[in-house]
Parts: sequence; C-alpha cells; structure tokens
Amino acid sequence: VQLVESGGDLVQPGGSLRLSCAASGFTFSLFVMSWYRQAPGKERELVATITSGSGSSTSYADSVKGRFTISRDNVKNTVYLQMNSLKPEDTAVYYCKAQRAVGYWGQGTQVTVSS
Repeated sequence: VQLVESGGDLVQPGGSLRLSCAASGFTFSLFVMSWYRQAPGKERELVATITSGSGSSTSYADSVKGRFTISRDNVKNTVYLQMNSLKPEDTAVYYCKAQRAVGYWGQGTQVTVSS
C-alpha cells in the first residue's frame, strides 16, 4: 500500500495550488479519501473528505469551505485538493488518508503560504 502526495510549494497569499495523492496497492475506488493538515505545534486536522465510488459527496472544514475542492479520479487512482485564495494560516504539511476498515496515510507534502 502506498499513498504519495505531491504539489506542495511556496505560494503567495491569494494564490492557488493543486495537491495530488497517488494511491497504489489497494482498491482505491472502495475507500473514502480525505486530506488532513498539520501546522507546526498544532494537532493534525481534517480538511476535506470525499466518499468512495463516484465521490458524490464531499465535506470540508469550515476554515476552507468555498476555497478548497476535493475530487477523485478512480481511473488514475488519485485524489486531488484544489486550493484557492490561500492564506498564511493554510501553511501546513498536507496528508492524504485512505479509509475503509483500516486507514492508510501518505508521507505528506509541505504547503507554505507567505509573501
């Protein structure tokens, strides 16, 4: 089982980034997929979730609603997080998680929002 995040970068406030999480070693379409983040000195927090299968349902933390969009491609076995209107407080390591009976985590990708 492997989850590999990518797309993290240094970006100015107001900018955009798209994170990707490529999955392998399990049946991706059967798993609920989520993005979490962890800022220095803070607990890891849930950012966004998308249901299994077609991903017909999504949910977001209040802090990112209207700015972030989670999506999935079951052919490419990849989940995405489109992040717009980024703020300095979005700075964190972002992790993807696959959840069914068990949970799998990726290694994380750093997002830094700073001028």
